[in-house]
Amino acid sequence: MTDPAVVADLAPTGVLRASINLGNPVLAQRTSDEPTGVTVDLACEIAARLGVPVSFTCFDAARKSLAALVAGAADVAFLAIEPAREAEVSFTAPYVIIEGVYAVPDRSPITTAAEVDRPGVRVGVNEGSAYDLFLSRTLTHAQVVRGADGMDVFREQGLEAVAGIRQPLSRHVASHPGLRLVEPRFMQIRQAVATTKNRTDAGIAFLTEFVETVKASGFVADALARSGQDATVAPPS
Repeated sequence: MTDPAVVADLAPTGVLRASINLGNPVLAQRTSDEPTGVTVDLACEIAARLGVPVSFTCFDAARKSLAALVAGAADVAFLAIEPAREAEVSFTAPYVIIEGVYAVPDRSPITTAAEVDRPGVRVGVNEGSAYDLFLSRTLTHAQVVRGADGMDVFREQGLEAVAGIRQPLSRHVASHPGLRLVEPRFMQIRQAVATTKNRTDAGIAFLTEFVETVKASGFVADALARSGQDATVAPPS
């Protein structure tokens, strides 16, 4: 049985309130009323181990999911580890790893991911996404152009490249002639469980141990398979 103090720490309202990002189809699918996916399964399992019900608040972007957590409207969220976010929330080790890749027009002279970072190249991104944060701190010549949907910005402004998560961006390229993916990946996106900074050491330890347990037991792999996703389960930390 979980220590009542940990339950009170992580679910102070008596319900585990989980912030879900439907904008990342690798992690969550379907609708706000009936979300599915690995993050939904993880939230349900955390709640079960705490012995409390779970409720979901769904968003269409990671930045909105993060904002809900920081504002105290959620107890846990499922976000990529990034330094800008670590200043606001606490993370476990990653439970899954996905890749950030670029797409460019077929006619583009860019042939590798490293070639994107050159003067005159503008990269469309989803504002506040993990790859927005990563590229904003690592690109030295290319310009990051943000929007609610990076692909829309890419098309509307005629940008030179667009960044995204490999799986959905690959599907988009496959169904839209005139685009191609650029290899290799430009980043690994380490998806983890996040919670607020005011949690106790015991609460953080519970979430940390939980993530390691569900990786080792096959729970994460099974949840990904059920949702039809081919992301990589993160190694033990």
